Amino acid sequence: MATDVYERLAQHLDNLPAGYPRTDSGVEMRILRRLFSTEDAELALHLALLSEPARVIARRAKIPVEEATRRLQEMERKGLVYVTHQEGQDPEYMATHWAIGIYEFQVNRLNPEFVHDVEEFGPAWFDQSAWDKVPQLRTIPVGESITAQVEVMPYEQAEALVRAHHQLAVAPCICRKEKQIAGEGCDKLLEACLIMGPAAAYYLHNDFGRSIDQGEALALLAQAEQEGLVLQPGNSKDSDNICMCCGCCCGILTNIKRHPKPASMVASAFVATLDVETCAGCGTCEDRCQMEAIHLQDSKAALDLDRCIGCGLCVTTCPTDSLSLLRKPKSEQPPVPRDLVDVTIKLGQARGKLNAAKLVSMMVKSKVDRLLAPK
Repeated sequence: MATDVYERLAQHLDNLPAGYPRTDSGVEMRILRRLFSTEDAELALHLALLSEPARVIARRAKIPVEEATRRLQEMERKGLVYVTHQEGQDPEYMATHWAIGIYEFQVNRLNPEFVHDVEEFGPAWFDQSAWDKVPQLRTIPVGESITAQVEVMPYEQAEALVRAHHQLAVAPCICRKEKQIAGEGCDKLLEACLIMGPAAAYYLHNDFGRSIDQGEALALLAQAEQEGLVLQPGNSKDSDNICMCCGCCCGILTNIKRHPKPASMVASAFVATLDVETCAGCGTCEDRCQMEAIHLQDSKAALDLDRCIGCGLCVTTCPTDSLSLLRKPKSEQPPVPRDLVDVTIKLGQARGKLNAAKLVSMMVKSKVDRLLAPK
């Protein structure tokens, strides 16, 4: 019975837009058994992509509302379910992806055994074909790399994203924590995940991060630039997170880095340009680049545009101003989805897991369950 429920849970997670692939080694099943009790796994099967109160999920699972509420609250504390908390209303629960989602919510529960499994599972989870169509993160330039002559949208500016929110939190970078536990990685900024808006409320409610104000958030962005970290917000105009990532630890960047043309895998509106004539050949840009897009050749920098992801880290420390960022031609700029819902739908469509009929069916079922569930 236990094996059966975990098999069903693995399929349930794989049916979500971001997916949960099967492997020959079965590591994905070991991960589920580590995180979910059999009761957790059974209840998770009744969670939808729509936020719903405990009474609705209780009806679907055929258990008392009090029991469903208790178990869902426990699952929330374990980071196994996403919850929205609004003043004066009951919490509402929804299914969440393995990543970006459940994995990141385990930031305070890492141990060597779990890290070993995650490291093994990582390459299998990163489906390059789906990510290429609808990435969950995008790359934006560090602020100082953009000149006044370059047009920049508000959603392409980290500072603007931060200033749009009043509730902010910061959490440790789970990728760097994972690598540290594995005896690898780097010693760069650990508190490097900015969470904003309702997502910040979820993080703070469960002690996954700590509350900060806009001033501290902006200071962290400045520190990230100094340490050479790539800024990756969620891939929507109304983003609720900004990850500050390094090329040696970040699960996304390390996978993209293996691709022969990382530029083709990243949602970015910018690309670097180099004036070789003024280059002093100091090599600073080579050290700063997280994608190995720059190397010294004949005592001058050489730029590989197939590897450039437009982060701007090379620009801010060039002593001769030989490097700058340019906006890509409009035809080469990936569209930025409106919000997380838009991203989720597009990702589900790209993986063949979501279409108009399924969306309508999901919404109708949720509405019916809301009407029939006891008040």
